[in-house]
Amino acid sequence: MTALGAVFRPQLPPERLRDVATAADDAGLEQLWLWEDCFFESGIASAAAALAWTQRLRVGVGLLPVPLRNAALASMEAATLYRLFPERVVLAVGHGVQDWMGQVGARVESPLTLLREHLDAMRALLRGERVTTDGRYVKLDNVALDWPPTAAAPVFAGAMGPRTLRLTGECADGTILTADTAPEAVREACRLVEEGRAAGGRTDHHEVVVYLLAATGPGADERLQSEPDVRNDPPFTVAGDAEAIAEAVRRLADAGADTVVLQPTADEPDPVGFVRFAAEKVRPLVP
Repeated sequence: MTALGAVFRPQLPPERLRDVATAADDAGLEQLWLWEDCFFESGIASAAAALAWTQRLRVGVGLLPVPLRNAALASMEAATLYRLFPERVVLAVGHGVQDWMGQVGARVESPLTLLREHLDAMRALLRGERVTTDGRYVKLDNVALDWPPTAAAPVFAGAMGPRTLRLTGECADGTILTADTAPEAVREACRLVEEGRAAGGRTDHHEVVVYLLAATGPGADERLQSEPDVRNDPPFTVAGDAEAIAEAVRRLADAGADTVVLQPTADEPDPVGFVRFAAEKVRPLVP
């Protein structure tokens, strides 16, 4: 079955998160995703709050920019969430927007190397291993978590280019694809992820998550057209009623997406209504 989620966009102030998270939980939406975009809101702090306010909602952070985070600290934060809220957390890491990384003095010469080293270290620490590594960017000396997760603690990674997609297949537990990724691009991404999995000898399940920029209600088309995230021509976005949005979700699922996350526009006028619409109107139309 295709999982369905929605994004709480960080253009909203943090104090609005509670209403959106509890509405999603009450309506039966499976997942709520948060972003750690510069310079809006902390992904870990927001996730902890959303998880505490809800009962069954799975909360994802997609994604945490690795240039901003020491691998040991990121693993400590992740382990705490996974222990407090088992089976309800999924964290993703990624390169981050390079201009933003430059603004804070964290831009690295080889983002791909950093992501690989961070994923390897973080996944090992979350497995309860003691890690010593002297990489180009990640350096750990006899580090182990005192409170590693007691159950599976997946670490996903965001990816766009071919090399990063192969890397996520090899080194991550799941891959996140950005909004405006058309079905044919999802198929190609899945092929590249599988190449990476084969290279890494991976046989475990690898979840593919795709964001879908969606709008409904009055002014939906106009709000989509004003979105800066629309990059492709023609864009793969959807405006309309529940059936129109569900059809786009089904197309992404048929292309290989395990989870589709509806991404509202930055100026969505009713974020609470949007998550209820996703759960109550779109979800019944998605197998």
